[in-house]
Amino acid sequence: MPGSILTAAPVTVMPSSLSRAFAHSREYPVIDNEYRNGESQRSVQATTSRKKWQLTKRLTPAQLQALRNFYDARKGAHEPFYFYDPYEASPKFSHDPTGAAVAGRYTVRFNSDWSQSVTPGRSDVQIELIEVA
Repeated sequence: MPGSILTAAPVTVMPSSLSRAFAHSREYPVIDNEYRNGESQRSVQATTSRKKWQLTKRLTPAQLQALRNFYDARKGAHEPFYFYDPYEASPKFSHDPTGAAVAGRYTVRFNSDWSQSVTPGRSDVQIELIEVA
């Protein structure tokens, strides 16, 4: 049907070693109109928050290569995948490489382009995941 949007259908899971390098945040989308007299009008755009995760740890060369390979295999932001938030998994910090366990599992995609800086022995990558379903 024209105009229909397909539901994200992930086929892979982010590896456990990489999942633990992300910090969780939430975004509550609102429409905000500000007027000249200083008043504002706000309305809710969604009934639930949208979750995001940002890479917060420095990566070793092996971890960096694994993340880059995973990013390239997903074609950057084009292909969704499962991500297990280690704090929400049951039991905590558990990981299901098959994607069958639903506790702590989110359907996400990369939300930014690859950005990397290198220092001796470590690399910093600025990358973000965003919930899509």
